[in-house]
Amino acid sequence: MKPIVFCSGLLAISAALAVHAQDEKTEQSQGAANVLRPGRVDATPERMAQLKVPAGFTVMPFATQLKNARILAVGPDGVYVSRRDQGDVLLLRDADDDGRADGEPQTVATRPGVHGLAIHDRKMFMATVKEIFVADILPDGKLGEPRMIVDDLPDGGQHPNRTLAVGPDGMLYVSVGSTCNACNETNPEHATLLRMTRDGKTRTIFASGLRNTIGFGWHPRTGELWGADHGIDMLGDNVQAEELNRIEQGKLYGWPHVYGEGQLNPQTAPPPGGLTREQWASISTPMMLGYTAHAAPMQMAFHPGGGAFPADAAGDAFIAMRGSWNRVTASGYEVVRVDFDDGKPRRIEPFLTGFLVGNGQQQFGRPVGVAVARDGSLLVSDDVNGVIYRVASNETHGAVKPMAPPAGPMRTQLEKGIGVPITMQRKEASARAALQVSSPALRNNEPIAPKYSEYHDGLSPPIAWSAVPEAKSYVLIMEDPDSKPITPFVHWVAWNIPADVTSLPEGLQEQMRLSKPEGLMQGKTSRGSVGYYGPRPPMGDPPHHYHFQLLALDRVLELPPGADRDQVLAAAKDHVIAKGELIGTYQQTAAPER
Repeated sequence: MKPIVFCSGLLAISAALAVHAQDEKTEQSQGAANVLRPGRVDATPERMAQLKVPAGFTVMPFATQLKNARILAVGPDGVYVSRRDQGDVLLLRDADDDGRADGEPQTVATRPGVHGLAIHDRKMFMATVKEIFVADILPDGKLGEPRMIVDDLPDGGQHPNRTLAVGPDGMLYVSVGSTCNACNETNPEHATLLRMTRDGKTRTIFASGLRNTIGFGWHPRTGELWGADHGIDMLGDNVQAEELNRIEQGKLYGWPHVYGEGQLNPQTAPPPGGLTREQWASISTPMMLGYTAHAAPMQMAFHPGGGAFPADAAGDAFIAMRGSWNRVTASGYEVVRVDFDDGKPRRIEPFLTGFLVGNGQQQFGRPVGVAVARDGSLLVSDDVNGVIYRVASNETHGAVKPMAPPAGPMRTQLEKGIGVPITMQRKEASARAALQVSSPALRNNEPIAPKYSEYHDGLSPPIAWSAVPEAKSYVLIMEDPDSKPITPFVHWVAWNIPADVTSLPEGLQEQMRLSKPEGLMQGKTSRGSVGYYGPRPPMGDPPHHYHFQLLALDRVLELPPGADRDQVLAAAKDHVIAKGELIGTYQQTAAPER
C-alpha cells in the first residue's frame, strides 16, 4: 500500500480577522499542515524479526491474527484484549509459560465499540463510547453477563475511545476525550478525566483541559496519577509535543487554548465570557515532559520491576505510541519508556521500535495496548495487523514486585473541602447584618421545580435579594449538606456580582465569566464543572436540602477565573457585611424520561 502524503506549505491557521474583543489585538498565525499516512504492510516473520529493543531484551509475537487488537488487561487467568472494530473482548492464555498464547482466543464479551478495560476484585469493567459495563470474572477466566452501570457518557466526536482504571482509592477513573481538535466544548465532561463510584451512580470531573488522555496510571511508589495526552493537530510538524502530565484533582491542563509549557494556541477563538488566552494560561498546569509531536500516545503501564524485566524498571512507565499522520516525517509507531527517578519523570526514550519500514513510508504495526504480564514481561498490542508482542529480558530477575500504589496522595486531594460546615456557618462568612433571599420560582423549605435539576433541564433558578447599601459586590454559594460522600456538595459558586444587581435571571450561562451581568465570575462546583450544577441526588434518597447563600461584601474580589468555594471564602474573610439564605429541597423518586 502506498503512503498518503499531503504537504500544504505554509497554511494560514488563524487569519487576521481573529480579533479579540477585550484587548482588540489582531491575531495571525502560520504553520505547516502536513499529512503523511504510512501505508500498511503485513507483519511477516521477516519484518517482526527486524523490531528493535534495548540490549538484553527480546521481542517475539505472543499472539497473531487478532485483527483490531486495542486495550490490554492482565487478569489472574490470562490476558484480555478489546477489539473495538469487532465489538468484543478476547481472552488469551499461556498455560505452559512459553511466552506464546495457547490455541485460539476465547470471546468472553460482546458489546459494540467496546474499548477500555479494567480489572478489580475479579470484576471486569468495560467501556464503549457512552456506556460502562461490569462483569464478574468466573473461575475459568470467562466473564459473567455484563451489567450496564453507566449509559450517559458524553458523545464521542473526534475522540470516542474511552479508557478506564480503578485507582488506589477504589474509585473508577474514566478518560473522555475532546470532540474536536481545538474548540470550546459545550459539555464540561469532554476533554476530562472523570472519577466515579464503581457502581457508576455518582461521578465528578477529576481534571479538565486534557485533549485525549487514553493512557494513564498511578506510580507504584508515590501513588501519584500520571497521564499521556494527545497534542493538538495542525500546528506544524514539531508542534504540539505529546504531553506527560501529573494529573491532580481540580486542575486545568490547558487544552484547547494553551499547550506545552504555557504556549498560546492561535487556532482557537478566545475562551467564553471575554476571558483571554493569557488568563486561561494563568490557571493552567503545564506539562511535566514532552515527546515528539503527533506520535499519538495510547495505553500506558507502570512496571513494578522483577521477573522478565530488570529491577531498575520498577516505577518506570511504558507508553504505546500509535503513530503520526499530521507530520511530513512519521513519528511514533513505537513503545517508549518514561524513566522515573525518585518518583519524578526524567526523560522519555524509545524502547520498542522498527514498525516503520520503507524509509518511513510504510508500517506493519501501530501499537495501542501496553500491559505488564504476570511474569513481568511487557505485552504490546498492534491494532492494524492484530499482533500482541511480548518483550522480555534475556534473564530472569527474581519475583515480580507487587504493585499497590499508596492511596494517600489521592485521599489528600479528595478530602479537601469535605466535612466542613456550609458557608452560612463558617467563620469566613461572619456578618452582623442579614439580607433577605428570595426566588419567584421557590419558597423557603419547599421543593425545587424539576427543570432546575440535572435530571431535567439543569437551568439555574432565578434568585433575588435585598440590597445592602454599603455593598461593593455580592457572592452566591449553593451547597447540599445531605450529599454523601462529598459533604457538603457545592452546586454553584459566583462572585463579583455587581453592587447594583440584586437579582439573577433563570438559566445563566455555565462559564467562568459572564457578560450579563457584566463581570460576574463563576467557579468550580464539587462536580468539577464551572457554573450552576443543579440538584442530582441519588434516586430514592430522602429529599436533599439546597442552601442558596448570599454574602454582601465591602470589596470586589481579586481571584483567578474558575476559583472554588474555599478560595472565594478565604478572599471574602473580614469583608462580609451581610448574609442570608434561601433553602429548597429536591427528591428524585423515578428515572427521568429521556
